[in-house]
Amino acid sequence: MSRRPVVVVLGEHAQDRPEHLEPIADRVELRFTDEHGLPDAVQGAEVLFLWHFFSTAVQDVWAQCTGLRWIHVAAAGVDKLVFPALAASDVVVTNARGVFDRPIAEYVLGAVLAHAKQTHLSHDLQRRHVWRHRETRSAKGAHAMVVGTGGIGRETARLLRAVGMRVTGAGRTARTDDPDFGTVVPSHALVEHLGDVDYLVNAAPLTPATRGLVDAAVLTALPAHAHLVNVGRGESVVTDDLVAALRAGSLDGVSLDVVDPEPLPEDSPLWDLPGVVITPHMSGDVVGWRDTLARQFVANAERWLDGRPLRNVVDTRLGYVPGGGR
Repeated sequence: MSRRPVVVVLGEHAQDRPEHLEPIADRVELRFTDEHGLPDAVQGAEVLFLWHFFSTAVQDVWAQCTGLRWIHVAAAGVDKLVFPALAASDVVVTNARGVFDRPIAEYVLGAVLAHAKQTHLSHDLQRRHVWRHRETRSAKGAHAMVVGTGGIGRETARLLRAVGMRVTGAGRTARTDDPDFGTVVPSHALVEHLGDVDYLVNAAPLTPATRGLVDAAVLTALPAHAHLVNVGRGESVVTDDLVAALRAGSLDGVSLDVVDPEPLPEDSPLWDLPGVVITPHMSGDVVGWRDTLARQFVANAERWLDGRPLRNVVDTRLGYVPGGGR
């Protein structure tokens, strides 16, 4: 009888085991581990399932990964995983593309509407028992520029368009006939296209091209009434520049689901600056999301076991799955 292929499941804790693996349990040898046990667990393993998707431990045990053929990350972003030796190898990397598109797009829509309708200010006034009539903005006709034209960015564009917003995109390749964005401007020239932007939404993966993309120059180029929504990665925004812009009043607040660093330190000025809304990297985590992630891996594992092409294959040089038009 031939040996079953070894699949290592890396959890945050050794007992942190995803459900719904039964369809492949009889076809593979499953090894569950945490980072402490990973050096031993990867010995002879062909597949590594990063259930602990923010782990950076693979690089530390790379010398022991001699039999590894495939790594699946239970996240859309692979920036915590990819390192030069992995990118130069034949190991295939896949991700959770598609799982978070709609939840994160809903988060962005909620953030935009909350800002336009001053929901957070109303809550603050309510807690102080203050009745203050105000006029709010309409989302209809407002211009949103979405940085990152992959699955998350596209679903975000569709939802924002549904409430009457004008949406454009920023990505790796400029074009004028995109089905979801119409016009896509090059991200490297972002600062040149922000004069009429009401909402700047970062939904891009973290790559060398997007690290520090939203800096002082970009923030200064935005109108003073503009609002920033970040659902990509915290490192895409220069935190010190963001704090300075907020203190100077050159930006009308931010909605941050991701920050740099994470977790946000207790003494960070972002906690208390006016107009700042912070959530702890949860925009895609709707009820049942872990079940969806586990089932997605199982479906791909069945393809691998049957010799069929894997889905969601990441180009490790780019840092994302090609084809989204980024």
